[in-house]
Amino acid sequence: MAEGDVIVGLEVHCQLDTKSKLFCGCSTDYRADGPNTHVCPICLGLPGAMPVLNRKAIEFAMRVAKALNCAVLHESEFARKNYFYPDLDKGYQITQYDKPLAEGGYLGIDGDEGGERRIRITRIHVEEDPGRLVHMGNAERGKYSLVDYNRSGIPLIEIVSEPDMRSPKEARKFLNKLRATLEYLSVFDSEKEGSLRVDANISIRGSERVEVKNITSYKGVEKALTFEITRQKNLLRRGQRVERETRHFLEARGVTQSARSKEMEHDYRYFPEPDLRPLQVRSWVDGIVLPELPDARRERFMVQYGCSPGHARTLTGELRLANFFEKVVAADQKGLSALAATWIADTLIGELNYRDMGLDPVDPEGFTRLVLLLKQGTITDKSGIEVLRVMLDQRLRKEACETPEDIVRRLNLAKTSGDTGAIAAAIREAIAENPKAIDDYRAGKGGALNFLVGQVMKKTRGKADPGELNRMLTESLTDREG
Repeated sequence: MAEGDVIVGLEVHCQLDTKSKLFCGCSTDYRADGPNTHVCPICLGLPGAMPVLNRKAIEFAMRVAKALNCAVLHESEFARKNYFYPDLDKGYQITQYDKPLAEGGYLGIDGDEGGERRIRITRIHVEEDPGRLVHMGNAERGKYSLVDYNRSGIPLIEIVSEPDMRSPKEARKFLNKLRATLEYLSVFDSEKEGSLRVDANISIRGSERVEVKNITSYKGVEKALTFEITRQKNLLRRGQRVERETRHFLEARGVTQSARSKEMEHDYRYFPEPDLRPLQVRSWVDGIVLPELPDARRERFMVQYGCSPGHARTLTGELRLANFFEKVVAADQKGLSALAATWIADTLIGELNYRDMGLDPVDPEGFTRLVLLLKQGTITDKSGIEVLRVMLDQRLRKEACETPEDIVRRLNLAKTSGDTGAIAAAIREAIAENPKAIDDYRAGKGGALNFLVGQVMKKTRGKADPGELNRMLTESLTDREG
């Protein structure tokens, strides 16, 4: 690496999707039933309360460790991390320090320069979540804050990477791949608020490292790192020094703000948790069986369904999307798979994003019928998009949903293949209305033909067969030249 290279490492806190907390039986549904209702003497840290370890949380953590190619240590140990903060009611957090659950793995991503980049995993350790501050106003100018301890004690894993990422884009790729892996393992629910939080460590080679704390979105990580790179480079350009510090990301403004000087490990006064024995998993870890993970499923989609590498990567990048695709093609894999992959990856995702709509309301059977209409040549691609939009809008408004066939009949969207008279009339109108495009075509400008095709498609409401239209239009233009 050259002087001035960007160096990024991430510390990712993931909430494990267990029913009960890490050291007690309280519910992890911290949003239900009002503030400070899912609490007990253990998660409140009251004197004399004794923690009891949640076995399911440790099993989930070991699944993650194996999926990230880490070595699960046969003996690990919990420790007390001592610090003061209003949402940390007992004045310390039970976590793991010098004896974590797992060490030394990696996660492969697509590097910015092409090819795979392996992001090394330093360690994975288990810890409890503190409580939650609720600011009256906003975090910057709120008049006061309230504390909700419902989240106190929820099981977390912290995944610490080596500083192997070289751009904000690579950091976001790492987080997307990690999120997909956690969902495939069924240990994590990305829909829950605060289920994934990130501390990003960033430096420009040769200068001090800065930590940006508690970033709560994937886009936020990329934005925070982009801002920090610009800020640090501007300091160095002016001959100033980058201070080693902790900063907070203010997402609404897209900037980072200094919070405090960076704590060192000795500031936390770690010592072994006296109320928990060392954790021994030698006979347990070998029994952990992993499901099919994103990389393996991507390879299978290319082999089994003939998906292109790009479509396979998109489809397997989210568990719900991969499952939806397999439901769509279940009845007729060979006949529909390639077309279905294209329409899901290139069209459906865009339409869902435009509506800020999730995948769950979309009916796989209805989508299969739409793809069949496209495969059979009953409708054109343009008409298919119109049908899809009607289907999604009906789902979004929670109306009675028509079948794709009903929508085609109601809106008269069936392809006019064979109706050459209607197509010829539309071609004549388009040629008469666009003399400049005709001149451009004669001058050898290739875009002119595409423009005229678009004009004819508008006149036929997208129902003209594209192949037949191109042939007839080219013939008409050739006749005019003659």
